[in-house]
Amino acid sequence: MSTESEASPPSPSKRFLRGLLETAAIIVVAILISTALKTWVVRSFYIPSGSMMETLQIDDRVLVNQLAPNFGPANRGDIIVFDDPDHWLSPEEVSEYEPNPLLEFVGLAPADGGQQLIKRVIGVGGDTVECCDAQGRILVNGEPIDETYLDDGTAPSEVDFKVTVPEGHYWVMGDNRSNSADSRYHVDTQPYVSEDNVVGTVFLINWPFKHFSWMSNPESVFADVPDSEGITGS
Repeated sequence: MSTESEASPPSPSKRFLRGLLETAAIIVVAILISTALKTWVVRSFYIPSGSMMETLQIDDRVLVNQLAPNFGPANRGDIIVFDDPDHWLSPEEVSEYEPNPLLEFVGLAPADGGQQLIKRVIGVGGDTVECCDAQGRILVNGEPIDETYLDDGTAPSEVDFKVTVPEGHYWVMGDNRSNSADSRYHVDTQPYVSEDNVVGTVFLINWPFKHFSWMSNPESVFADVPDSEGITGS
């Protein structure tokens, strides 16, 4: 009768080394995946000011879909993050940004933070946007809009304007209209945000947890707005 030889079990030191290598491999893969996600797919940004209140609070963390610009232009009503188009941010505001290397490493803060803004798209290329009708409402292509995302008592705009948005650009405004240096305040320089400057579309408030919320487009606000060719759409 023959007996089967069995391999000797690995020594404790070899088991420890194998476990250490496996753990290191898992960490490296996780870092690569995280880096790929935050570079090309999703990035996290924090809200430094009150220009989007009450929709977004100071110090909220939001997730931004960076793939959205690759699948077409933003829609009216979308909240977008974009690179500063023409020195909208003062040097003082830029210098106030304090990078956090740890948060940047894990993808909870942008590596190039301090150079982007976050606003809501009100007009897209070809739209005529103006303030205001007799009831104080913004008009887009002649159609007044009831902006349900504005806080009670917030005037849609205390600044009169009438502009036609160039193709490939956006007219953007903060939800906290009296505290938002948005497109209205740059009409003498560059009030429009180029599609090329858009980082992505906000889709989630992920911190603090009590503010956790999916961010959807308020389609009903713009449902009756005709486009620049007279075709109804959002």
